Amino acid sequence: MDILNALAVLLNFLVIPALAYGSQLALGALGVTLIYGVLRFSNFAHGELMAFGTMTTILVMWLLQNAGISGGFLPTALIAMPVGILVAVLLALGTDRLVYKFYRKQKSPPVIFLIGSLAVMFFYNGLIRFVIGPDDQNVADGARFIFTAGDFKKWSGLAEGIAFRTTQGISIVVAILCVAALFWFLNKTKTGKSMRAYSDNENLALLSGVNPEKVVVIAWVLAASLATIAGTMYGMDKTFKPFIYLQLLLPIFASAIVGGLGSPIGAVVGGFIIAFSEIAVTFAYKKVIGYLTPGDWVPDGLIQLLSTDYKFAVSFAILVVVLLVRPTGIFKGQTI
Repeated sequence: MDILNALAVLLNFLVIPALAYGSQLALGALGVTLIYGVLRFSNFAHGELMAFGTMTTILVMWLLQNAGISGGFLPTALIAMPVGILVAVLLALGTDRLVYKFYRKQKSPPVIFLIGSLAVMFFYNGLIRFVIGPDDQNVADGARFIFTAGDFKKWSGLAEGIAFRTTQGISIVVAILCVAALFWFLNKTKTGKSMRAYSDNENLALLSGVNPEKVVVIAWVLAASLATIAGTMYGMDKTFKPFIYLQLLLPIFASAIVGGLGSPIGAVVGGFIIAFSEIAVTFAYKKVIGYLTPGDWVPDGLIQLLSTDYKFAVSFAILVVVLLVRPTGIFKGQTI
C-alpha cells in the first residue's frame, strides 16, 4: 500500500500537472515553430500574442456571463475562445502587413525580423495592460474537478488521493485534438503540403507555383490560433496575468528548440520534456520517500532540488545544454 500511496502522490502532484502544463507548452511551441519554419525568424512576440488572444477570450467571457450564458460544467471561456482566436488572427495578420511584409520585400536578414518582433512584443504588452490591467484575472468557472482527492480515496482505499481538475483534462484533450488536426492538415491537405514545400525549399516551391503570400497568411492564422488556445488553456489552469505570458516565452522557446526549431513533432515532444523537467526538479519528494523508506530515514527538509521560484531556470539550463550539445534539437528542425 505504501508504494501505491507514493505513486498516488507522484501522479497527483507531478505527472498530471506536468501533462497539463506540457500540453499548454506544446501548443505554444507549435506556433513558434510554424512561424520559424515558414518565415525563418524567431517570433519574440508570440507570448504576448497568447496573452492578447486570452485577454479577448476573457472579455467575451465576461460579456457572456453578464448575459447569463455559461458553459455549464465546462468553463465559459471555451465558448468565448473562438472570438479570441478570430481577434488574435486579425491582429497577427495586421501586424504582418504593417511590419513583417516590409522586411520580406527588403529581403532583410532574420535578425531584423527578430528585432522587429521585440518591438511588436512591447507594443502588444502595453496594449494588453491598458485594456485589461496588470492584475490577476480568474478565467475558469464551471465544475472545478473531474474527480476530487476525496472521491479517489473512497474508491481506492488509499491514504493519498488523486485530484483531476477539469482544466487539466481540457488542456490535455484540446492539445491532442489540435496536434492531430494540425498534423492532418500539414500532411493530407494541398495547402499543408504547400506549406511544407515552401519550408523545405522556398525557391523550388515558388517554381512549382506555390503562392508565398497564401503560405504566410496560413502560417499566421495557425500560429495565432494555437497561441490563443495555449494561452486560454494556461489561463484556465492557472490564472491570467499579462506579465506571466512574457515569462512563458522562455519555456515555450526552450520546448521548440529542444525538439528542433521548425519541427512540429519536435515542438510537441519538447513541450513535455520541459514541463516534466520543470516540475520534477521543483517537486518536493519528502512524502514520496516517506512512503518508500522507514520513518527514521526521512530527512527533515522537503527534499527538493530547486524552489518553485526557479522553475523557469530549469528551462534555461536545458536550453543552454541543448544549444551546446545538439543545436538542431532532437528532431533536427528547420522545416515543417
